[in-house]
Amino acid sequence: MKRVADHLSDVLETIQPLPVLDVHLLDSQGCILTEDVAAPWPLPQFDNSAMDGYAVCAEDVAEASEENPVELPVVADIAAGDLDVSAIGPNLSARIMTGAPIPARADAIVPVEHTDGGTARVRVTSPPKLGAHIRRAGEDVKEGEVVLSAGTSLGATQIGLLAAVGRDRVVVRPKPRIVVISTGSELVEPGQPVGLGQIIDSNSFTLTAAAREAGAIAYRIPPVPDDSEQLMSVIEDQLVRADLVITTGGVSKGAYDVVKEVLSDLGSVRFDEVAMQPGKPQGFGTIGEESTPIFTLPGNPVSSFVSFEVFVRPAIRKMFGATRLHRSSVKAVLQQSMRSPEGRRQFARAQLQPSSDGSYLVTPLSSQQSHRLADLAYANALVVVPEHLTEVAAGQVVDAVRLEQRRD
Repeated sequence: MKRVADHLSDVLETIQPLPVLDVHLLDSQGCILTEDVAAPWPLPQFDNSAMDGYAVCAEDVAEASEENPVELPVVADIAAGDLDVSAIGPNLSARIMTGAPIPARADAIVPVEHTDGGTARVRVTSPPKLGAHIRRAGEDVKEGEVVLSAGTSLGATQIGLLAAVGRDRVVVRPKPRIVVISTGSELVEPGQPVGLGQIIDSNSFTLTAAAREAGAIAYRIPPVPDDSEQLMSVIEDQLVRADLVITTGGVSKGAYDVVKEVLSDLGSVRFDEVAMQPGKPQGFGTIGEESTPIFTLPGNPVSSFVSFEVFVRPAIRKMFGATRLHRSSVKAVLQQSMRSPEGRRQFARAQLQPSSDGSYLVTPLSSQQSHRLADLAYANALVVVPEHLTEVAAGQVVDAVRLEQRRD
């Protein structure tokens, strides 16, 4: 059997990052930035007020108190967006709104709560410190400073920063478009009547959601029956919009495993038995004029999901330029002994939890059969048992891959 590491290496050698695109700012969400972005101006662009209140010279109201308020004439109202702002003279004030430009000579803002709120004259009852409540130009970002570097994953806050420095378009590695196809004449759609011998298709929903969690734009195709001509037609139709195709089912040694039949003569797809549990039957290669990568995953629900996590997820993340291809893993203390097949790397579903001393504890779920989808839904980790071990005792330290959705 082929080693897990060798199969993953073959996958990642074949997969290449997608070409960069110049996209509208909101279309860049979830993508990887491929350029350094520098600020063409400082942030803030000008000195402005952090509070609704009164712009004053701090020394003019230094003696103000509740018992002896200082009264000043109000010579201007300054709103956010005002362009024509005059300086204030000694012993004068200007009513000012949050975000409005600071008038020349003013060096502090008195919050309205520390005044009587006057409009012609104002009584100040608490002295501000020099510079109080003034946002200085450039205190956030200096002009010319690189605000985001190539390789940054763009989320809501990064997009907000790009907008603040005037960018309406950016150059990114786009999200790969993934098409997921379940095969099998026994499969029916959720919500449809289920007859004897029929199974509701869950794999395509699991894999489509997993691809989206990995950062892709994923499309799900309704189940395709065990008909080679129909499967060939569906795959060829989907190549128009796919950067990568995933099939599930039809890759074992049964008489009706049409995926192997169709793809063996199409492109460069190779079918291997990989030394892992679950997920031994694996297929990978490229098809079509554009050499589109295709993964053919086993049909058992747990096998297909584990195969996705081990092989497909790193491929998707490489396609859109992520720096971290794999999920994070931690060392954890095994809470109950477990067995593993000789010569195969096991990925066992488990519950991972932190202990009081900051370490991790991990408990394998009771059943590790590859059709047990309910157990998979409760797992938040995979315990990885190397090929050379057949038994791991409780209390030993193992590697646990974290399955929870993380921003990585």
